[in-house]
Amino acid sequence: MIAAIPFPNINPILWSIDVGSFTLAIRWYALAYISGFLLAWWWANRAICNKQLWADGTAPMTQKNIEDFLTWAIIGVILGGRLGWVFFYSQGAWLEEPTMIYKVWEGGMSFHGGILGIMVVTILFTQKYTIPILPFSDILALGAPIGLGLGRLANFINAELWGRPTTKAWGVVFPNTPDCPLTWLELTCARHPSQIYEAILEGVVLFVVISYLAFRRGWLKNSGALAGIFFIGYGAARFIVEFFRQGDAQFTSLTNPWGHVLRLGESAESIGFTMGQLLSLPMIALGLTFLFYARHK
Repeated sequence: MIAAIPFPNINPILWSIDVGSFTLAIRWYALAYISGFLLAWWWANRAICNKQLWADGTAPMTQKNIEDFLTWAIIGVILGGRLGWVFFYSQGAWLEEPTMIYKVWEGGMSFHGGILGIMVVTILFTQKYTIPILPFSDILALGAPIGLGLGRLANFINAELWGRPTTKAWGVVFPNTPDCPLTWLELTCARHPSQIYEAILEGVVLFVVISYLAFRRGWLKNSGALAGIFFIGYGAARFIVEFFRQGDAQFTSLTNPWGHVLRLGESAESIGFTMGQLLSLPMIALGLTFLFYARHK
């Protein structure tokens, strides 16, 4: 029998109250989103106020700009996250049921879609207020890992997006997960806590690296460099963790237990790549482009 960690008994609802026939609730997931936006805003403002970090001795955007952008960012994350899931992960189900696009309460959000949404509103916002887009993107990259890390911790609390079966001592026995593959010989179906892996890589590690480059190495003076590091770091971290993460249910089958959407063979053991990995490759390429431009302009 393998050693495994039982899933902690954490209620995904932090607080709730019944009002007539309705229940008002505050969930950890919502709190993670709100806290992520506020902490990212605070951290970005610290960089804006530090004149030594900028090439011209002053930031090309104001604290008011960041405050105004919060609303745009929330809209971008929600719309982009939902549309990203519908178009990338629903396998065309929205063509038969278009109304599912706005049914956010039924679940289904994509991190890659959320990032695309942020990119779109960033372009629109910087054009509207005539702010240089590259340094503004650098500021966003500075705070983004905070929200990503908190979001992944919320995924763990919700017992969702868990990993593949593992015999490692830190494997977690999540509730309400599907049975392990037929080839699994252990009595306990423990799984990789892939949400924690992502919280560490996309959140902690990426935050430390980008913050160090911004506050200690002066990379905000090379517009676009930090944005490049963010895209490369997130894309690489997501690509790696996908090897330990259980594939999305709509892509899995007996012959495709890991949910590969691109496969080099038809057997259950064939090498393949998930949708998350395929969507991460353009991010890495975009990051390399940003970084090359910043270092050679």
